[in-house]
Amino acid sequence: MTRASLLALLAFVALTSIAGGAVMVASASLGTDRVGLPPEMTLPSELLQGSPFNTYLVPGLLLALVVGGLHVAGFMLLIRHHRRAPFAAALAGYSILIWIFVQMVFVPFSVLQAVYFAAGLAELGLLLLLLGLGGSVARNR
Repeated sequence: MTRASLLALLAFVALTSIAGGAVMVASASLGTDRVGLPPEMTLPSELLQGSPFNTYLVPGLLLALVVGGLHVAGFMLLIRHHRRAPFAAALAGYSILIWIFVQMVFVPFSVLQAVYFAAGLAELGLLLLLLGLGGSVARNR
């Protein structure tokens, strides 16, 4: 159950990070009005004010390639029972936490930030349980 939950979270964050990054890159390349998104889902350029970025290109690439890529790697290694799967899953979990921390410096709070922050914490917690590190404190009492 723990492994399946971790795999599901890794897959969810991988897919949504890659899709979100692709939308950001497309909006930087084509313009937010030409991406084909409904108006309520467009990326306002005002969110970039005060950030080190002029367009969504670099953040989109980072989200898709780094956050999404680390989640894909964690998923693939975990599904194959590779010995480096725990390391890859930990990197994936920390990557989304760092993404959200940095994002919250520049972007006003949204529910999605809380959802992805919780997902990152859950990934790390499930990894600890999978490694057998979560129950040792409770057993010693």
